[in-house]
Amino acid sequence: MAKQLYETFASSKVTESMLVEATTLFNENYGTWGDNSAKKGRPVRLSTRRLREQYLPDAAQSIYTRVTVDGVLAGNAFACRWEHGGKAVCWVTQLVVSKDYRERGLATGLLRVLRADNCHDIYGIMSSHPAACLAAAKAFSTTVEKVSLDFIGKNAQGVMRESPIPYIRDAKLCGTIFDDNDSTGLVSGVNTEFFVDHEKPMQALKIIRESLQWPLGELPDGHEYLLIVPAKARRCTS
Repeated sequence: MAKQLYETFASSKVTESMLVEATTLFNENYGTWGDNSAKKGRPVRLSTRRLREQYLPDAAQSIYTRVTVDGVLAGNAFACRWEHGGKAVCWVTQLVVSKDYRERGLATGLLRVLRADNCHDIYGIMSSHPAACLAAAKAFSTTVEKVSLDFIGKNAQGVMRESPIPYIRDAKLCGTIFDDNDSTGLVSGVNTEFFVDHEKPMQALKIIRESLQWPLGELPDGHEYLLIVPAKARRCTS
């Protein structure tokens, strides 16, 4: 049986070699640019410098979690923590699993590691991939079908505007839970103008919809789904 090892590091403990591995994982597995991008069809890529600046900035309390399978980096997650209204927020800023290790529960496993200390009240993620939202709902709160859209609608603006991560703080809320007249097809999402190709995520969504009711709506180009959930229970062990 393959050996899985989950590890978590504070941002100050993330070494350059770890960033190089994380960058390679992202560049080889994240996705390609979509129709409305000048780089259509080319892989979405990050440099190690941009990875650290965007996901482990000095001004934020960030963490890095990874999983290796028989010594090979199979997936990782970056997250950022901040306070909002006396509540502790944990926001997943990146979640990537290697193509060679998908459908093994590794994404959910990575997010459960982030939840392990029980020191957060609210969890959030923005993603163009419905599988990431499924994993987040399962790891942090409940099944995606039971996610409270009312909770997202009431808390999104306040939580996100206090984020130390600019792309979260500046994302434009979209969807019918924020505007009854919204015509994007979204129920809960954000306009990030991040034009990654949606073909594979929408193929995954088609399969997901065969077995459950998808609550977050359709996904136009340049947008991402938005999921914000309350913690199952807060019993801080730190």
